[in-house]
Amino acid sequence: MKAKLIMSLFFVLLLTLPALSETSYDPNTDELLDAVIERARHIHDDQLGYPVNEDVRLDGFYEWYLENGIDHAMLNNAGDPNDYTANHGVLEIEAEVIRFFAPLYGFDPDDTWGLISASGTDGNNHGIYFGRHYLTSVTGLSPILYVSTESHYSNMRLAELQQIETRMIPTDEMGRMIPEEFRAALDPERPALVVFSMGTTFKGGIDDQQAINAILDEVNPPAVYRHVDAALFGGYLPFSEYADLVDRRVCQFDSIAVSGHKYFGIDEPCGLFFTTKEVMARQNPYDISYLNSSMPMINCSRSALNPLKFYWVVKTTGTEGFKAQTRAMLDTTAYLKSRLDEIGWPAWVSCEQSNTVFFERPSDEIMEKYFLAPDYDERFGGNLAHIVVMQNVTPEVIDDVIDDLMAEQAAIQPAA
Repeated sequence: MKAKLIMSLFFVLLLTLPALSETSYDPNTDELLDAVIERARHIHDDQLGYPVNEDVRLDGFYEWYLENGIDHAMLNNAGDPNDYTANHGVLEIEAEVIRFFAPLYGFDPDDTWGLISASGTDGNNHGIYFGRHYLTSVTGLSPILYVSTESHYSNMRLAELQQIETRMIPTDEMGRMIPEEFRAALDPERPALVVFSMGTTFKGGIDDQQAINAILDEVNPPAVYRHVDAALFGGYLPFSEYADLVDRRVCQFDSIAVSGHKYFGIDEPCGLFFTTKEVMARQNPYDISYLNSSMPMINCSRSALNPLKFYWVVKTTGTEGFKAQTRAMLDTTAYLKSRLDEIGWPAWVSCEQSNTVFFERPSDEIMEKYFLAPDYDERFGGNLAHIVVMQNVTPEVIDDVIDDLMAEQAAIQPAA
């Protein structure tokens, strides 16, 4: 009797609580949201130090999304986008994006397994995970992971997470893995899992895949798996005259990871990951009865919004649009380097394929104004900064930076 009374009082209390739909919340008076808006606008205008395309063009996507009431649905891309027997989201859209991009990286459409990942790091995680299982399956031996000291830190973190023995290979001054150092570190008795950097984080260095492959052929370890971390450069290189650098038919890599929120202008982290069906056949498929599907990928639930956004960007930009954006980026990179040379500001570009210019670090005021990323390297005199030339970085923006650097030069020059 006492229990029934308590339950009755509980339900009466629930009924007296205000419904969630009746809230009087006004986001336009929320100071915390106002601060976020202000910061976002500032970053959009001046962010030059990080590889993000601030020229996001998803207005039409959000209009379509709201007009069709999809904002009221919880879409979940759980399952294999390459075999979408069970579809709780937009797996067919994800598969279409995979079909568009796979040939751009030299993958045979009939021999490709891919997905839209949560980020470049997620793509690297899949590359290292799949590579490890592939090599162990082929040889029965645990592999050694080889990666350069200037590669993205995610590769080292993921190797630690997956408990893979790792050998860090020193780099030259432009951030590229030194082939001779790789040869010295390579164990001929163990499978080799090599992570190539297609544009290192700060200098934009590109590992020489051909030179490393020649050493692998010569030393001939029991088996080799090659993964390419092409987070930024993998976005635009397929649309340039340097497309061979991300073509597996030329470079022999087994998987590649590319970011979607860098070059492609997706407004939240996501990415692309590709490998072959041969690699996938060596994985544990994890057949899940209640999904009526296999789950070979690491993460079960995945965003269904990102495939929709990727599809939208592909359809509204097209190959020619991507080519035009790429050409403009590389031309502006050359313009930035020429302007820095013109005013005598020490600056470097690692290679002609790079959209990254690193230079002597300016004042803290300039660093903060343009959201420049810092680094330190004795080989270039110590403190450094860089600018990553994305679609939103125009020659006019470059001229503003140069004006500020010139003003700094004039302020520190000794009086005559």
